[in-house]
Amino acid sequence: MTQRTLELDDRLYDYLIQVSLRETPLLRRLREQTQAGANPNWQVAPEQGQFLALLVRLIGARRILEVGTFTGYSTLCMAEAMGPDGRLIACDLPGDYNDIARAYFDEAGVAERIELRLGPALDSLDALLASGWAEGFDLIFIDADKGNYPQYLERALSLLCPGGLLLFDNTLWSGRVLEEDPESADTRAIQTLNRRLRDDQRIDLSLLPLGDGLTLCRKR
Repeated sequence: MTQRTLELDDRLYDYLIQVSLRETPLLRRLREQTQAGANPNWQVAPEQGQFLALLVRLIGARRILEVGTFTGYSTLCMAEAMGPDGRLIACDLPGDYNDIARAYFDEAGVAERIELRLGPALDSLDALLASGWAEGFDLIFIDADKGNYPQYLERALSLLCPGGLLLFDNTLWSGRVLEEDPESADTRAIQTLNRRLRDDQRIDLSLLPLGDGLTLCRKR
């Protein structure tokens, strides 16, 4: 028995994957294609994608917002889990990876559920608020530029319905959150976000050591 989270070495991580991962052939192909391309570290871990899908099913999410889509692995996991009556708005910057995401959305048969909005994410979130989406989302997943994480927090809480889930990725930042006076603006922003979330009475909170750190916030 242990009173703290286990540290996963390679053998234990491989075992975790062997006994729990239910990755479809299409998702595996997308993951492998992404790993062979540029910036493979932008992709969520497969067990994290599966966890996102489980959360979607647990809360019955039908309106999902994603900030940071990349090649669409996490998007596919959530879009398939929410069912044909759901809608997912995916925000990202224009890039070659948009075409990869769209191709897999089409192949999976979920393209009609997904609206890809391209441009600076803060602008996209402001546009959603201006067009009547306040408290319109059941689940929001944020995995984009880290420097804007504190700004994403306020907009996301305005867009999230009461009882909805807000998720931030990379909140352990490969341990760099432990740095004192970090030079990186991204590291400082994640540190700021983590401290704000700890003290924010608008949410219930749990930070999981899943992937690079996944923070779950339930809006009260």
